[in-house]
Amino acid sequence: AVVSTQSTGAFLVVGDPLGATTHTDLILRAVERGIPYRVIHNASIMNAIATTGLQLYNFGETVSVCFWKENWRPTSFVDKIIANLKRGLHVLCLLDIRVKEIDWSKMVRGQKVYEPPQYMSVNTALQQILENVKERGEEGDSVLSERTLGVGVARLGSENQTIIAGTLRQLVEADFGEPLHSLCIVGKLHALEADMLRHFAIKKSDIPVL
Repeated sequence: AVVSTQSTGAFLVVGDPLGATTHTDLILRAVERGIPYRVIHNASIMNAIATTGLQLYNFGETVSVCFWKENWRPTSFVDKIIANLKRGLHVLCLLDIRVKEIDWSKMVRGQKVYEPPQYMSVNTALQQILENVKERGEEGDSVLSERTLGVGVARLGSENQTIIAGTLRQLVEADFGEPLHSLCIVGKLHALEADMLRHFAIKKSDIPVL
């Protein structure tokens, strides 16, 4: 990426550079100023998730799961999960990362203090999802329940990556270790997908034989 008309520079990001709208905005600004740019693509959770055996063309809309707070509990991500599952599509859930978040209780006293970094775990994401499903009653339970199959992944692509498949209730209790975590909620399975999931399953009999 060229940062001005007189000098050049590089903008490095985690994952693929066009996986976030922020980076698309940088391209648009460069084009408006007549500044040439080049994108070098990188590995991303968006394609690395295929390591689970779930086929990429069977995925629906990707969902972001954010940390709930005491007075802020959005549930639109559950709406999107249910909509995908009703179409038989798998759902990739990107889990919240909170880094360099200002502690506003300190800020109002004139102190610029950052909160400790937080990385959402598969366990926390599923606790929130299942809590909302329970609140919804039959609407959520029709396609999304504790018995729905899922796959949790951690540190994907590293030498100590973790992949665990099972029911959502089983995954709530599973140990995925250190961050970063991501979650897939499984839609309609192809026979080959089922065979792969059985390889990672807590209980192989929970994965249907197709």
